[in-house]
Amino acid sequence: QVQLVESGGGLVQPGGSLRLSCAASGKIFRVNGMAWYRQAPGKQRELVADITSDGTTNYVGSVKGRFTISRDNAKNTVYLQMSSLKPEDTAVYFCFAQVRVNVLLKASDYWGQGTQVTVSS
Repeated sequence: QVQLVESGGGLVQPGGSLRLSCAASGKIFRVNGMAWYRQAPGKQRELVADITSDGTTNYVGSVKGRFTISRDNAKNTVYLQMSSLKPEDTAVYFCFAQVRVNVLLKASDYWGQGTQVTVSS
């Protein structure tokens, strides 16, 4: 089985920064795409940013220029550096990964448990 474990959430003042990490572990042959989603109270889960295995990135418009997604393929880890945080960034942030557990099977989707990010003065 594959587990995604997130860390780095917390309380930060507006304009501050946080760095989220998510490490995939378990029976892993290859990790394909990785991403960060978020879900604010009363809202649907939305894609924040994603990154392919070769490093191509994509961001939702509201975080462009403020957030940076990156990954360390050797560690099966994805990061989200968040800067110039705003109260509207407050949400539970979820890590997502498409993981192949062996050479015979296609990739399956896995989710982390979520980490709370609160932006407030």
